[in-house]
Amino acid sequence: MKLGLNIRNYGPTATPQAFRDWVSFAEDTGFALAVMSDHVALTPEVSELYPAPFYDPFTTLPWLAALTDRLELGTSVAIAPYRHPLHTARLAANIDQVSGGRFIFGVGVGWSESEFDVAGTPFAQRGRVSDEYLEAIKAAWTNDTVSTDGEFVRYNDVGTGPRPARTPHPPIWVGGTSPGAIRRTARFGDAWHPNNAEISWLRSTGLPALRAAAEATGRPTPTLNPRMRVRLRDHDLPETDRPLGTGSLAQISSDIEAFAEMGAEYVVLDTNPDHPRDERPLADDWHDLSVVAAHVAKTF
Repeated sequence: MKLGLNIRNYGPTATPQAFRDWVSFAEDTGFALAVMSDHVALTPEVSELYPAPFYDPFTTLPWLAALTDRLELGTSVAIAPYRHPLHTARLAANIDQVSGGRFIFGVGVGWSESEFDVAGTPFAQRGRVSDEYLEAIKAAWTNDTVSTDGEFVRYNDVGTGPRPARTPHPPIWVGGTSPGAIRRTARFGDAWHPNNAEISWLRSTGLPALRAAAEATGRPTPTLNPRMRVRLRDHDLPETDRPLGTGSLAQISSDIEAFAEMGAEYVVLDTNPDHPRDERPLADDWHDLSVVAAHVAKTF
């Protein structure tokens, strides 16, 4: 099993030098993957949680690819409806090419209605838009020319390329925990990428639903590759009240071990605070991440 980390690409600590330091830390500490979040319009609703400056993942990640040798780079998650699918397909394929096949396309439907309004995209239809766009993106990655006559996009005989470096395309990790997200994962995803989903719910509800949806589509069941918060404490917390990823090193390791038992190939660790006012110095985040990574390296 591999570990990933979530780079904070917004707020006062989001700087080019910090990004250099993030990926240098990741490679030096043995992380396999670094991901960034995605927003296009910092409305008051978005800025409350993701304040400016906000660095776009599709422009920042290829630069980071040039600064790294082995680290995979991805989105967690790109919001599918915000960009024309041919644009997204080309951006992702370009990153995969310049990185030598190290891009992972994490994708979701989004949550901010005010941001959708600015983008001119129908919020209520974001699930249907995402499904249509994902189908178009996969077609653009695997064909020299593409045409579609969909509900939301229409075009004929459009040239694509470059193809992604990975064959047939970069891994698609679909985020979200709703029934629609699970169906979307089964239809399009190579992996399911829920964020802070409780382990008991995954075992009893989420993964059985994913297996059933995959069987209905005739595809293999996507891998579970979750993202979880990391809040390292110097003592055990009561299990009845303990949020996922919060507690002592032994407790956080038990959460990661549970994901491994469920077949996870990656677990992405997220030290970003729930609110910007609680942001810590990056050195503190890196300390906690290094402690967890060292323990996992010995365990798995």
